[in-house]
Amino acid sequence: MAKAERQAAVEEITEQFRGSSAALLTEYRGLTVKQLKQLRRSLGADTQYAIVKNTLTKRAAAEVGIAGLDELLAGPSAIAFIKGDPVEAAKGLRDFAKANPLLVIKGGVMDGKPLSAAEVTKLADLESREVLLAKAAGAMKATLANAAALFQAPLSQFARTADALRAKVEQGASASEPSDAVPSDAPAEQ
Repeated sequence: MAKAERQAAVEEITEQFRGSSAALLTEYRGLTVKQLKQLRRSLGADTQYAIVKNTLTKRAAAEVGIAGLDELLAGPSAIAFIKGDPVEAAKGLRDFAKANPLLVIKGGVMDGKPLSAAEVTKLADLESREVLLAKAAGAMKATLANAAALFQAPLSQFARTADALRAKVEQGASASEPSDAVPSDAPAEQ
């Protein structure tokens, strides 16, 4: 590879790192071209899976300011550059690695911080961002409903007590009134 080609490759990898929310490193030794195509399709449009040269990737990572990838870049390496949800891409890699044990997840980088293989697996076990946001919204809605009921309970209890007191007073007043009315069939006094 000529020097100009190497420099262009480093620039391309650097741009991939800059444009990605996360990058997950794998070892692809023993996978066929057909399996690699299958993996790329399973990762989706927001993830670009590229086979990289380790030395060029180390240079690109250094240019971007990513540390901790040197020990991961050994052997045949490929990187999944993720522009979308890192959880979905990690799930895709994990599921593909279960079906094809030749794919080994080495680790990665997310938000500029290195991830171990175990951390990538934990990331894959998380629910997607949308599901987590929906759960948080549901929890907040339930909390607000409970708070509203908590504030409303004393008012409704007071209203029920006042209504019961009013009914009792009306009932007591009608029972204790003397009957001043003269019966209609009684003779009138003169």
